[in-house]
Amino acid sequence: MNTNFFVGPNWVPPPDNLTIPQVFLDGTFRHAAVPVETPDIPCMIEEMTGRKIFITELRARTQNLARALKEIWNIGDDDNVLMFCPNHTDYPVCIWAAHKLGASVTTTSPALTLEEFVHQLQIAKPSLIIADPLVLALARKAALSISLPHTRIVAIGPSTLDVVTIDDLIKSGQSLPSFEERMLAPGEAKSKIAFLCFSSGTTGKPKAVAISHHNVVCNAVQVATFKCVNDAYAPWDERQLKPGDICCSGTFANFLSGPKINNICASVLPFYHIYGLVINMHFILLSKITLVVSQGFDFARLLNSISRYRITTLMLVPPQVVLFCKHPLAKDADLSSVHYCMIAGAPVTAELTKQLRDRLPDVALGQAYGMTETSPGVTMWPVSQRVGTLGSVGRLIAGTIAKVVKEDGTLAKVDEPGELYVRGKQNALGYYKNEAATREVFIDGWVRTGDHVVFRPNGDLFVIDRIKEIIKVKGFQVAPAELEGHLLSHPKIADAAVIGIPDEYAGEVPLAFVVLHPETHDQVKNSDQAAADIRAHIFKHISSVLSQYKWPVGGIKFVEVLPKNQSGKILRRVLRGQYLPVLGC
Repeated sequence: MNTNFFVGPNWVPPPDNLTIPQVFLDGTFRHAAVPVETPDIPCMIEEMTGRKIFITELRARTQNLARALKEIWNIGDDDNVLMFCPNHTDYPVCIWAAHKLGASVTTTSPALTLEEFVHQLQIAKPSLIIADPLVLALARKAALSISLPHTRIVAIGPSTLDVVTIDDLIKSGQSLPSFEERMLAPGEAKSKIAFLCFSSGTTGKPKAVAISHHNVVCNAVQVATFKCVNDAYAPWDERQLKPGDICCSGTFANFLSGPKINNICASVLPFYHIYGLVINMHFILLSKITLVVSQGFDFARLLNSISRYRITTLMLVPPQVVLFCKHPLAKDADLSSVHYCMIAGAPVTAELTKQLRDRLPDVALGQAYGMTETSPGVTMWPVSQRVGTLGSVGRLIAGTIAKVVKEDGTLAKVDEPGELYVRGKQNALGYYKNEAATREVFIDGWVRTGDHVVFRPNGDLFVIDRIKEIIKVKGFQVAPAELEGHLLSHPKIADAAVIGIPDEYAGEVPLAFVVLHPETHDQVKNSDQAAADIRAHIFKHISSVLSQYKWPVGGIKFVEVLPKNQSGKILRRVLRGQYLPVLGC
């Protein structure tokens, strides 16, 4: 192999004819890297009630829901089921029921505006929407754009509206006839779409990444292999991820009368995001670690749940790390149960990692790196390191190959920077119904990440900068072009450009540069009040059409002209060079 390629550890790929529910729910196939089933330990715990959910209940609910979906709407191979809701204990049940029938699943944020949701609906064209009761009205309004009747919108919880619920469907499924589960032929899992997950791009609005069943199964097994989940590589107390652990929230008293649970994992990451969907949900369940399901992130509630449930495992994004380091509530919180903490979504500095290590001195701690287009895992810190190399996003996980391409197109060696390309069975199929965007990123089996990186001699990967223009806000992607498009729709704006600026809590926030039409520019130039009024007017417009994390909270700066090249492309690096030093960034 070319010595300029960087290669992760060896692994044994799973068969390529397995569906996600066959592996994660039914246990039809168990890889050697995956622990055996533990039916006496709950798979999930409902955070607010403490209710435990075991594998037998998950299987029954999934089977009954699939029966109802088949009988009522004949959901099958050509259908897509869209999830428009926060985390819920039935979230995986809905996914697996759709998959058993051959349908794909689209995951979307319940915080989307009407315009954003309509855009995603028009790409996914779902046959059924499963929505949180709080957003049912918005879902109904958006469904009109694809002529989806209200009878094909289901609530995932109790609702005051006249709408069928998931509980209703599961109950009805108990008396419905059985269905023929969709089985895959050899090799079919590689091409059969399991998920459409939205990822922003430099061209503007979010694109749907098509992720296969094999992508998800492989990435979970790759991580399990790399993290030695099923290996006795160290004494039990010194292992990082331990089957039977608990991953986030509930009341410890609930467990006193039941079996001992070693590990519990928090689920404060949203399941509609690739990190939460594949790693925090599917990988954790595959690793036989109990998952405490939280409907949303609330720091005070998380701290309380860590203490009450004796949570051992945290999967966080950088803004949550900042809270653990600096929020006054964290100072006196009981964090003694936590022994593992993974940070991903965006790189964190060595200094912030040190601060978290001071807060959690006995925890296995490090970073991971990935993206929606790689389903998502690419790097993690190895089990040989209690604490990952400071500032590094870890090393290539099992079955992953990388190359670093320099500006002149040649391959970089160790310690030479360049753009990261990734190859592995976790690489997604491409952008759904978007061949042009697919050709730009998915190249001859490689995913072009758009990140400027360097590999060190020991295999540690450091992300230096993002070549692509995506802004990472609290781990979520903001495409400058999308925000610019909405700015340009404002009648007083002649031109606009957006860059990301550092923010201690969010990682980055958007800063907008706006060129006003001449008459408006003169008003702003001569009056501070006029400038404030225009900013307020612009902000009101943006906040009505975009999710909150996309708002230009870094500020709106009025300029006379934007730097552009001869072809008219905005020179964002010039903007950064001109203004970030002045802003103290």
